[in-house]
Amino acid sequence: MDKKESRLRRGRQTRIKIAQLGVNRLSVHRTNLHIYANLTSPDAKVLVSASTLEAEVRAELAGKTGVGGNAAAAAIVGKRVAEKALKAGITEVAFDRSGFRYHGRVKALAEAAREAGLKF
Repeated sequence: MDKKESRLRRGRQTRIKIAQLGVNRLSVHRTNLHIYANLTSPDAKVLVSASTLEAEVRAELAGKTGVGGNAAAAAIVGKRVAEKALKAGITEVAFDRSGFRYHGRVKALAEAAREAGLKF
């Protein structure tokens, strides 16, 4: 079993529990260079998304080191996804960390989304 399979195995039980609850899911995916956040409905439709690849985020991070792969960038993405969700009328979500440990960039994204008004 390689690293990716292990991560997916860890995240599987969370996804099953969120599906049973039937709530909107805030899923996070991170790579070495970028972080992505999607808000998905119970019927698997993406409602809102944000990432470090967006032009507005890139402009905000311009001139800084580690442009998309640090906690500051993750906090910006968390804030953006929460703002977009609130505009769409979504206030409560279930947090799906996709098998990633809850620290560093994943934690920064979650805390920024909470501070911006999302409840999970």
